[in-house]
Amino acid sequence: MVISFEEIYKDIDTLPEEAQLLLLDFIQLLKKRYPPTEAENHSQEKSLYDKFDEIGLIGCCSIEENLSTTYKEVLSKTLQNKYDHR
Repeated sequence: MVISFEEIYKDIDTLPEEAQLLLLDFIQLLKKRYPPTEAENHSQEKSLYDKFDEIGLIGCCSIEENLSTTYKEVLSKTLQNKYDHR
């Protein structure tokens, strides 16, 4: 039997709110009863931000707050100062 999440979603969506809440409670009960294995925990990919934060790269330097919008101006000044001698 192949589970179609679209069909499940449609079925859940037609249930009354009280039944949907019961279903959520049941799902929480199942998650407690069947916790993910260690291999499953490792297989869940962390976000790039989480990886950088974990290794200490988040907050390791300070920059202008609006660098994402002014980077071209900052880069042109920096490169001009760096290669001015040419």
